[in-house]
Amino acid sequence: MTRSKHILLTGGAGFIGSHLSEKLLSLGHRLTSIDNFDNFYSSDTKKKNLEGSLIHQNFRFLELDIRNYRNLNEQLNDSFDIIIHLAAKAGVLPSIQNPLEYTETNIIGTQNLLEFARTKNINKFIFGSSSSVYGINQNIPWTENDNVLIPISPYAATKLSSELLGKVYSTLFNIQFIALRFFTVYGPRQRPDLAIHKFTKLILEGESIPFYGDGLSQRDYTYIEDIVKGIVGAIEYEDSIFEIINLGNNNPVTLIELVNTIESIVNKKANINRKPNQTGDIPVTYANIEKAKKLLSYKPTRNLRDGISSFYEWFKTMK
Repeated sequence: MTRSKHILLTGGAGFIGSHLSEKLLSLGHRLTSIDNFDNFYSSDTKKKNLEGSLIHQNFRFLELDIRNYRNLNEQLNDSFDIIIHLAAKAGVLPSIQNPLEYTETNIIGTQNLLEFARTKNINKFIFGSSSSVYGINQNIPWTENDNVLIPISPYAATKLSSELLGKVYSTLFNIQFIALRFFTVYGPRQRPDLAIHKFTKLILEGESIPFYGDGLSQRDYTYIEDIVKGIVGAIEYEDSIFEIINLGNNNPVTLIELVNTIESIVNKKANINRKPNQTGDIPVTYANIEKAKKLLSYKPTRNLRDGISSFYEWFKTMK
């Protein structure tokens, strides 16, 4: 492992951020974590996510909003080795309903952090991007050199725009920028709006689950522990100044198979409420992960059934 670093993490109270925090602290890094407790879901949930890190002497948390550049400069006055930027307005459908908020947080917020990196001489920036940038792409599995100028939601467009901003800052200011395109991350602490969490809750409560289309849409579900390993690999990667890298499971699963797996694990049948396909939704996500294997020694190890079982064990503790 590389030497201990002081890392600035945005979105540190979220699903991925809180898992990453605990891993980085276990590896001996010093961590400053920020989050604005966006009301997309309960701030109490996010505060609970932080409990495992707050007891650590190398952890500091600040409630800050990445849209406010002045506050970032005033309150983040330490020196940092790396920025890991995970903070974002999440969700495809909400971005269609309220695109301005997504632009303000996801694009302007990223611009603020890149400028902060430039002025503070922070020469490594890891960005949490999304598989949504691929849009409706028939060239599967998706590779990082595919044409992505076809986003079909404001959320996807903001992630793509942030990658382009990273390319500019990498070229002009010699900041190493690594964009990690996450594919449908799941596991303990998953956001309540995402399918596995939402379906589990509704099935157990005897409520119907929204079932969009014919059930043959596919997602490349990737377990949180594997995503965290990929991010750690990006921290250690030093060989080039700019990279875009997929972090997925390389194994798409249909909506039907997902529901059947959850039913089997919770031992209860789902009530299906069939609906037409959602605007902005895509039929399949499928990551080619050869680049991640080569550059980051990335190797996903958790299959869907085991991953959902781990999620369910956590879910039962949240009642």
